[in-house]
Amino acid sequence: MRAGEGWRAKAWGVLLVNLATLGWGTNAVLGRYLRDDIGPLTLSALRFSCAAIFFMVLLSRHAPEERRPGADRWWLLAMGFCGMLIFSPLLYLGLHHSTAVNSSLIQGFSPLITAMLAGWLIAEPAGARQKAGALLGLLGVVGLISGGSLSFLLGFHFNQGDLLLLAAAMAWSLYSVLGRRVMRRRSAVSATGLSTLMLLPLLLAAALLELPHVPFNPKPETLAAVLHICLVPTIVSYWCWNRAVQILGAGGAMAFYNTLPLYGVVMGALWLDEPLTAIHWVFGGLILAGGLWGTLSREPRLPKRAG
Repeated sequence: MRAGEGWRAKAWGVLLVNLATLGWGTNAVLGRYLRDDIGPLTLSALRFSCAAIFFMVLLSRHAPEERRPGADRWWLLAMGFCGMLIFSPLLYLGLHHSTAVNSSLIQGFSPLITAMLAGWLIAEPAGARQKAGALLGLLGVVGLISGGSLSFLLGFHFNQGDLLLLAAAMAWSLYSVLGRRVMRRRSAVSATGLSTLMLLPLLLAAALLELPHVPFNPKPETLAAVLHICLVPTIVSYWCWNRAVQILGAGGAMAFYNTLPLYGVVMGALWLDEPLTAIHWVFGGLILAGGLWGTLSREPRLPKRAG
């Protein structure tokens, strides 16, 4: 690969991963907003049902081998299990009991978890620069949510939802590593679509069991929030993320995962007139610097198939 092509690929991957985290920034906010109106399994089933329909349409235009699991069936099942059946319900259930601050801090550890899993499972160990970028991003997350206040950190405490959020972060890291393995031989559309379709029946069955205990309250504002979650954090963000993983590798994409709380701050400033202080600029800059440092640490290893 020529140097110019390598940098263009990296720039495209960085843009995609930031679009994914921007969409997921709205997911955490709306997931907490919806906690009294819809159960975590029901919400997950609705969002991935919409995603399955969308990706079925896309896959109908792809080559036949892209529409079949083939030799990747077990990898795709594991990918869907981690990303749909484990991560999404645990995230929403954790948000029932935790706070946005705790959630952001726990998610800050995801790049480090991913770096370890990638080296162990798919022989893509993180280099020194990727590890340094992940630590720099984590420092930025801690500073951003604490406002640089030592007293805030000393008074910080975990609650019962945080273990669920930690398990969700580990599941997402594993999803990203498995996706990197699967997309060595197939496109991001194929990997995302098939992993969604294969696990959807189990998720729908779980949602049906949940409904008698956690009824769905279909208020207009609830329906609008669910529709947004189905379209942006699910269809758009999942495809952008998996395509970025295909380009940058699991560790390279995860280097920018810490932009989630950063975009939360930016959205609060734009939509809620919350102030952007020097603290936000400094620690937000650390998050971006950590992402760039970790992502640009090596040439991307692009698979033969692009998509």
